[in-house]
Amino acid sequence: MPRLSLLRTLLIAVLLAAAPAHAIDRDQAAAQVQKQTGGRVLSVDSADRDGRKVFRVKVLTRSGEVRIVVIDAKTGRVR
Repeated sequence: MPRLSLLRTLLIAVLLAAAPAHAIDRDQAAAQVQKQTGGRVLSVDSADRDGRKVFRVKVLTRSGEVRIVVIDAKTGRVR
C-alpha cells in the first residue's frame, strides 16, 4: 500500500511539473490585442521584462497608428 501512495505522489508531481508556465501563448496574445484594438497585428515577439515573460504585440490600428502592446504571458493582462 505505501508503494501505491508513493507512485500516486510521483504522478501528481510529474503532472504539476508538466503544467504550462504561462497562461497564454503568442497566438492568444495576438488575438487579444487584435480584439482590443480592432487593428491588424503586424508581429509578436517574446521578451523578458522585470523577470517576467511578456509578449510585445505590434499592431496597426484602424486610424493608421502603429502601437506596441505588452501582454504579461502569465496573467494575460496588458502591462
